[in-house]
Amino acid sequence: MTETRYLVHGVFWDGVPAQSVGHDGGSPVLRLQSPSGDLRDVSLEAGARLGFAVADHGRFCLGHHKVHSASSRDHILCPTSAPAVKGKQCERCFVVDDSRLIHDFHRGGRVPTGLRTYLLQDHWLYVATFAGGASKVGTASHLRKWNRLAEQGAVVARYVARAEDGRVVRLLEDMVTRESGLAQQVRSAAKAEALAGPLPSAALDGINSAHAAAVRTLLGQAAVEGFSIVDEGWVRPAQAAGLCAPTARHAYPHPLEQGKHGFGITALSGTNALASLAGTDAAFVVNLGRLTARTIVLGDFASEVPAVQESLF
Repeated sequence: MTETRYLVHGVFWDGVPAQSVGHDGGSPVLRLQSPSGDLRDVSLEAGARLGFAVADHGRFCLGHHKVHSASSRDHILCPTSAPAVKGKQCERCFVVDDSRLIHDFHRGGRVPTGLRTYLLQDHWLYVATFAGGASKVGTASHLRKWNRLAEQGAVVARYVARAEDGRVVRLLEDMVTRESGLAQQVRSAAKAEALAGPLPSAALDGINSAHAAAVRTLLGQAAVEGFSIVDEGWVRPAQAAGLCAPTARHAYPHPLEQGKHGFGITALSGTNALASLAGTDAAFVVNLGRLTARTIVLGDFASEVPAVQESLF
């Protein structure tokens, strides 16, 4: 029997937002593409088990998006399953992807009608802080306001402005970076490393609160119309709590780009899982984002326990 090879599209947090502290919110999954093009979601909620073997070396194209409106878009699979040369896309899919045009819209770039409709919905400006204290300014569309921060793995975040469209919010984002030095991106690897020893929640909240207050002060001086300043907290999903608490855990000891892996999931923050391995009481931080654009085979695999466990402590 031939084993099915799946192309990993990544970790997605779909579903309803967390409404209050203690509420999970979302339905985190590892999204896979079968050879026929069908998409399959594998649950990453607490209690799930994930077993897989990496099937091929390298990364492969995930296709591209055509945006029709604020709530409608098509994900078009790569017709040749070509190797990825532009991040997670082949050259052709990169060129025709509507999403890449978003970042030039506020600079006067031309966009298709459907993408323009998407960009004309309300957008939010936020400040997010991650487990090690690194912070960033970012944007989210109204429909993905909560989910975007869940997928990014924020530990604490606050919304600081509501803009009337995607052009205004990106003008504000650039202004904040220019005037305050607050970055627009935190590396995925840095997020995972920080989760091996997160700062106390009170310290992270203080860092985030200070950045958000400084950004609101800047926004009050902005020579831009079409937005309002807000002070609204983001509710972190409860299923991230186990990773964000300052308890003992370790970096996953095996490269995800090769070999066989299998573990239980006890918590999830963004793309990072808190994993338990059979044969040890130690907990491990696994950055599942490293699987994106790779091919895997699902199965009853198990990760090897480090030969000298004492070296972990």
